Amino acid sequence: MSGYVLIIEDDARIAEWVRLYFERAGYAAQVAADGQTGLNLARVSAPDLIILDLTLPRLDGVELCRILRRESNVPIIMLTAREAPAQRVLGLESGADDYIIKPFDPREVIARSEAVLRRVQGKVQQVLTGGGISLNETTGTVTVDGEPVELSRALTSLLSTFMRHPNQVLSRDQLIALTADRDFDGFDRAIDSQVARLRKQISRGGPQPIQTVYGAGYRFVVEED
Repeated sequence: MSGYVLIIEDDARIAEWVRLYFERAGYAAQVAADGQTGLNLARVSAPDLIILDLTLPRLDGVELCRILRRESNVPIIMLTAREAPAQRVLGLESGADDYIIKPFDPREVIARSEAVLRRVQGKVQQVLTGGGISLNETTGTVTVDGEPVELSRALTSLLSTFMRHPNQVLSRDQLIALTADRDFDGFDRAIDSQVARLRKQISRGGPQPIQTVYGAGYRFVVEED
């Protein structure tokens, strides 16, 4: 296999060690020594895989993982300490796909990375279309009238819910229950602000596909063939 791997690790010895093994295995690899630098690189370089240390300066690994997971579906493997099982659970809950316990054999990192990449690349591409919008649920990419649109993970999940229920009136409670990312504060009005953000980001000057049904909720309108 091949691809671009971003290694976010503040221990220079470990980072260099892992980088060399990835390069020997045929990957391009880059190192970031702190969380903020890692986030910046991830945003501009679109890595195929991220190796992420749990404890980092400037921005810790758990918070960084949460940010990355909101913004993309890039596979993430966390490096954790043997004596920190609670942190391993926290890492997985924050969106990591797998974890490796320090100290480790670099060959294990390569093997686990390739297993994660095979799993991700082997997924069937699920694409939803309607109202001039295309949503690839596997990659999280969205286009409106053929133009790419950047959505947060929460808004992508909300859009997916609408597109899976075309022309169906969905109440606020139904939207919250059906949406995978519960990025709401528990009050049904919180969903209104999310819908407003989604409408704004998918608007291209034509008819708005997400309509308000007063007293009932919202409906994603798709013209029947």
